[in-house]
Amino acid sequence: MPQPTWRPGTWPWLPTTPGAPRLRVIIDNDFAGDPDDLYQVVHHLLSPSVDIRGIICSHLPVHDPWYTDDSADQARRVMERLADVMRLDTTGLLVTGSNDSLASRTEPRRTGAAELIITEALRTDTDVPLVVVCGGGLTDLASAYLMEPSIAGRLLVIWIGGPEHEGLGLRPAGITGPEYNLRIDITAAQVVLNDSPLPLWLVPRNMYRQCLVSDAELRLRVANRGELGAHLYEAIQRVRDLVESKGAGFGETYALGDSPLVLLTALQSYFQPDPSSSDYVVRPCPEVGDDGEFAGGPGGRAVRVYTRVDTRLMFEDMFLKIDELAGWLATA
Repeated sequence: MPQPTWRPGTWPWLPTTPGAPRLRVIIDNDFAGDPDDLYQVVHHLLSPSVDIRGIICSHLPVHDPWYTDDSADQARRVMERLADVMRLDTTGLLVTGSNDSLASRTEPRRTGAAELIITEALRTDTDVPLVVVCGGGLTDLASAYLMEPSIAGRLLVIWIGGPEHEGLGLRPAGITGPEYNLRIDITAAQVVLNDSPLPLWLVPRNMYRQCLVSDAELRLRVANRGELGAHLYEAIQRVRDLVESKGAGFGETYALGDSPLVLLTALQSYFQPDPSSSDYVVRPCPEVGDDGEFAGGPGGRAVRVYTRVDTRLMFEDMFLKIDELAGWLATA
């Protein structure tokens, strides 16, 4: 097993020392499933403008092909393997979330992941804003809010999830049932969207489906970038094998749908920091029904709903940062 050679928050491959981070970030994702989250977490870890305060390994939906009863624990094992190939020391960084969805809208799952969110939100020794970025379900975030509602005024939530908002996108043909990330834990989504005042930026399904990279890009700009690049590319190849084993064609693209979490935090504008290269509208927060679909909610709090994401900046930055790390690891 390769030994760790760098720590989060250190940048030994960069020619100069970066300035202080602009944001504190807690990453919450279901790393045992779709490998788009592996690309997102690598990209985030390689971005010096954010201070990664913890990585929550969360659970999958029970219907998922990769689902196991301990899918949050499995997510942690996936992250530990990824850290090995990155030569990254993750001491104190990885936290295992709940393996189960919420039982009700009033009962939290008391985990170290929920405690991490609360502890970081309630810190008084820093004025660097806190963002919790979620690329899967919302179990641990909802639990943190239920355990300590005062965190709502002390953090921002960015969620990749939910169906198309009315007038902003069309449901994909052939889709039945709730959007994938929402149905991981419908009850938790109801706590966060319906019941809480948590500030939200939403990247719905029609937006994350636009985050396409081609197989040629992945072959020529990721797969040949050392052990890390091969590991990331092979993760998508396993999805290809699964799809093709069922008789379906894989096509030439893959949606790295969690990558907007990096774009909207680490890649903000230099002056008047904001994700200024992407577009959004401000809408009343939709309500989540028991069926997992969006209902009305004209009285809901105002939330950002992204309507365009800057995929050029997002993916070009990711490719180049992977290249920088791979070059350094080759000589370290």
